[in-house]
Amino acid sequence: EVQLVESGGGLVQPGGSLRLSCVASGFPFSSSAMTWARQAPGKGLEWVSSITSGHGTTYADDVKGRFTISRDYAKNTVYLQMNSLKPEDTAVYYCGKGWLTRPSRSDDWGQGTQVTVSS
Repeated sequence: EVQLVESGGGLVQPGGSLRLSCVASGFPFSSSAMTWARQAPGKGLEWVSSITSGHGTTYADDVKGRFTISRDYAKNTVYLQMNSLKPEDTAVYYCGKGWLTRPSRSDDWGQGTQVTVSS
């Protein structure tokens, strides 16, 4: 059974930083691409970033240069370092299994972690 557990969210002021973590289990993490997506209030699931099994990365235009995705094979964990946060980054952030640049609720996701950017 695929299990994805996100953590690291919270309340941060504009311009601040957060690092999200996602611990994965129940599937071969080392050979799986991983994805971060987010859902703001009243909006659909929005793709944020993906990483291949070989550390190749891609980002949505509105987070490029501010967010960094990475992974630790020894810890079965994928990270999302978020810098220069803006109020429009406020959302629930989800970790997903696979290269999910067009995310769907039918994909495998964790329970999510809330990120709130506000002064």
